[in-house]
Amino acid sequence: MRAEWRVFAVIGGFLVVVTGVYAWLTHVMNGGVERVGTVALLLSVLLCAMIGGSWYLISRRMPPRPEDREDAEPADGSGDVGFFSPYSYWPILVGLGTATAAFGIAVWQFWLAGAGLVLVIFSAAGLLFEYYTGSTRSPD
Repeated sequence: MRAEWRVFAVIGGFLVVVTGVYAWLTHVMNGGVERVGTVALLLSVLLCAMIGGSWYLISRRMPPRPEDREDAEPADGSGDVGFFSPYSYWPILVGLGTATAAFGIAVWQFWLAGAGLVLVIFSAAGLLFEYYTGSTRSPD
């Protein structure tokens, strides 16, 4: 995770510089700082800081992965990387629900946004419990 948080730190640093230049240029050219773009860039900086900071904290608690070591060989990263569902329809429903909720907010129809959020919640739960069989219960 060390490489990942560094990427977000570099992107966040770049966005800090871009935010300052953008605010200065709009102030010089228009006589006032353009607030929407400046706030959007600041929120992007905060998003990078939030993701990079959480990955930094996670990277401190785990041992270095092969990607994080300078002396690692390609064979060090081989092996099982996890299980990925080959035929799952749940991500399509999550995307459809998200698009419905965003469209409902865009056209100011909160019943449509609510329906989209309900679809997102149910489809995310379906995705989470797709391979749950109930066999992990403890014997009584």
